[in-house]
Amino acid sequence: MTPDERKLKIKLYGKGYALLVETLKTIPKKMLKFKPAPNEWSVHEIILHLADSETNAALRARLLVAEPGRPVMAYDQDAWALKLNYHDRDVNDALKLVKYARKTTYQLLKSLPAEVFENTIIHPEFDKPYTFTMWLTVYSEHIPGHIEQIKKNYKLWKEQKKGKRKAE
Repeated sequence: MTPDERKLKIKLYGKGYALLVETLKTIPKKMLKFKPAPNEWSVHEIILHLADSETNAALRARLLVAEPGRPVMAYDQDAWALKLNYHDRDVNDALKLVKYARKTTYQLLKSLPAEVFENTIIHPEFDKPYTFTMWLTVYSEHIPGHIEQIKKNYKLWKEQKKGKRKAE
């Protein structure tokens, strides 16, 4: 990754929370727990997932800087959503976690020398060493990917609502 590509990814990473909040302004609160299918996440669950994922990502970023070569834990995001009862958790608290995990990690990313992005950790879901550059690529795209999922959920919710009106 070139220095300019890295700067762009760091910038996108830094915008993640603001992009999420802007998207959520367009989503009616009454549809937050709508699930497009039983095995798919609601917007509420997506937000709780982001809180858990972003806090894990923030820890991994710090390990990549301070303790490269160290193993990190993997986790089953679907098991977390189910067993942590995401629908019973507070969305606003989750958004605060996302905000501050992103903010503090973004500040860290901007301060790092280029060579740190070659540091690696041992990630159990990858056969080869997991570099900080890989981390940056994954997490700069993480919130935007879930924004697309949120928009899809909203579209499906509106279509389902429209279909119910026609049936009545």
